[in-house]
Amino acid sequence: MSAVLPSSTGTTDSAWRELHEAATVPYKKGGSFAWHFARGKLGRDPVFRGLLERGLIGAEHRRVVDIGCGQGLFASLLASMSQMQARGRWPASWKPTPAAAEYTGIELMPKDVARAEASIGHLQPAPKLVCADMCSAALPDCDLVVILDVLHYVNIEAQDGVLQRVRDALQRGGNPNARLLLRVGDASSKRGFAISQWVDRTVTRIRGHKVSPTWGRPLADWIAGLQRLGFSVQSMPMSEGTPFANVLLVADLEPSA
Repeated sequence: MSAVLPSSTGTTDSAWRELHEAATVPYKKGGSFAWHFARGKLGRDPVFRGLLERGLIGAEHRRVVDIGCGQGLFASLLASMSQMQARGRWPASWKPTPAAAEYTGIELMPKDVARAEASIGHLQPAPKLVCADMCSAALPDCDLVVILDVLHYVNIEAQDGVLQRVRDALQRGGNPNARLLLRVGDASSKRGFAISQWVDRTVTRIRGHKVSPTWGRPLADWIAGLQRLGFSVQSMPMSEGTPFANVLLVADLEPSA
């Protein structure tokens, strides 16, 4: 049986490169754009490696809902993480992640869903990819919900509605370690927030989608809203190496919620 890789900066760098390659290779099936977008997104966005190095995805988070999933990169990452662990290629400093995650991705844009189906439809367990509006899509019972940079596309009332439905889906799942990972822009950091919005609009156009209005909130308002729904919240800066004002909110469902 192969051993778990020892924990060192060099080793985790090597493991991340291996994981990046494994998670992005499937996108060659989806065409040149899908592959280059996956490689760029996974390689440049600090959130994905940050989730691993901070141990924010546990083996107990088997039922995963990814809201605003795009072309399903997080599903491919989960599958690649599982395969690396099975081969004993997992750094000792990284917390184990689900062995066979049940993944549901919800995405409004049909082009992105089509790229996801072409690229990762073969994964096992098969990811469920739903083309639907996050404000009305049915959310299955789950252990972990991931929402990265999409809630600002709907107004404040709709944001609150999505978060309440997320809370309800996590409650129904019955996992005492139920968690929401929510990345948002901190509107109180005016320069960083403005830059992130400009880049977001640019990427939206590149992906072939219409640019929509956005609604931001100060970080304190995001945290207060989640606390009212019964979450305990930790905030973590998640813009390392970028000029943005992005913050990852780790929201754990309180037992009494």
